Amino acid sequence: MRPEPEIAPIGAPEEPDSPMLAGPKRRSGMLRRRRWLIGLGIAISIVGSYWWFGEDPEPLSKPLFATVEIGDIENAVTAAGTLQPSKFVDVGAQVSGQLEKLTVEVGDVVEAGGLVAEIDATVQINRVEASRASLRAQEAQLSAREASLRLAEANAERQTRLMSEDATSQSDFDSAINSLASAQSGLIQLQSNIAQSSASLASDEATLGYSKIYAPIDGTVVTIEKKEGMTLNASQQAPVIMRVADLTTMTVQAEVSEADVSKLQIGMNAYFTTLGSGDRRWYGKLRQILPTPVIENNVVLYTALFDVDNSDKALLSDMTAQIFFVTASARNVLKVPVGALTYPDESAGPTSAAQSFTPGAEDGASRVGNPGNEARAARIAERMASMTDEERATRRAQFGGGAGGEKRPRRAQQDGQAIAATVQVVVGPNDQTEVRQIMVGVTSRISAEVLSGLEDGDRVIAGVIQARPETENNTSRRMFFR
Repeated sequence: MRPEPEIAPIGAPEEPDSPMLAGPKRRSGMLRRRRWLIGLGIAISIVGSYWWFGEDPEPLSKPLFATVEIGDIENAVTAAGTLQPSKFVDVGAQVSGQLEKLTVEVGDVVEAGGLVAEIDATVQINRVEASRASLRAQEAQLSAREASLRLAEANAERQTRLMSEDATSQSDFDSAINSLASAQSGLIQLQSNIAQSSASLASDEATLGYSKIYAPIDGTVVTIEKKEGMTLNASQQAPVIMRVADLTTMTVQAEVSEADVSKLQIGMNAYFTTLGSGDRRWYGKLRQILPTPVIENNVVLYTALFDVDNSDKALLSDMTAQIFFVTASARNVLKVPVGALTYPDESAGPTSAAQSFTPGAEDGASRVGNPGNEARAARIAERMASMTDEERATRRAQFGGGAGGEKRPRRAQQDGQAIAATVQVVVGPNDQTEVRQIMVGVTSRISAEVLSGLEDGDRVIAGVIQARPETENNTSRRMFFR
């Protein structure tokens, strides 16, 4: 076996007697190979860095800007409910018998007193004829009883006169008096029987009239429970044949949770929408809150009622409604996102104007840190607390108007005492910001009414946009190409 040749370490002097390593050509080839390997390593490093780090890294977060604008604000309690006619009557049968005829169909409009159904009246007709015959027989006996009474009266009078002259016996006198009493009693009894028969006849005639069923109110036939040919048994309860409802006014039955029912007040504004109605709203005022709740799956719900006009008949019975009870609202006012607001003491909730209002907010140029702010804030807050609603509205119109001195209308509904908050307003061409204190009124989950401190078109910081996190796919891709 031939021994392996020894390899000299890198950088060691080459042996002059080695024919394989001798010569300048070999040395230049090794240098080119090394340069090529170094360049390849640099290229791999650049590609790996690109796939690992990606493009220029975005900042972790950046501010979210919002523009103060004029619009509407509404704070409402939401509930689900159904629609029912405000007035309806279940039309039933008062007599038993076969339902012979229905003269209306579902959806027909009827007037009060109009015929809607007929029941077979054979039995009732026979009863009326029998009562009339009995009454006629009793009336025929009346003349005979009256004649007997007159004869008895004449005999009694004659016996009385003879008895006074001692010309008759006591027995004849007593018999005449007894006959008179019997005749009087018989006539009274017959008259009573005639009155009873007359009442029975009237009752039978009324029962006969019940075989024809008339609409009790003006309205629309919304349901028909029975069909022609069915036998109705009205001996224990009146079977319902149909329902007639007045659809010109509908009652909304809203199911309000016990957590929200305390926010409702009788007379407050309310509106609702229905499935398929699009953006159309129906408005009304809260009329009643039923004191007895409905408990479903351990959830306590109270029923709130209000009425709406339905002259165009667009609403129907048992429609599902999404209901909003307006607790506070403002129309055509300056509004700012609630995310831009910071209250001086958020742990204690909204603070009063005396605690945090800074002077200068009325002219929209307030800044934190101005000397004398606290004393001036207290004076302004004291003046605002003593103002009436009309004075506050006038003051808002004077100091909270839009650009060009345009005055905004008074808000539609007061929302209690105004509160103070701070916002970061963008000023300058480089998006520099300053902190302002403002007064806010009606507040919803999204926006707040600006009473003073801002103008239409001002830009504020309403939050922070978080950078998009590294996705799993991008990470896997970059790890693969490392």
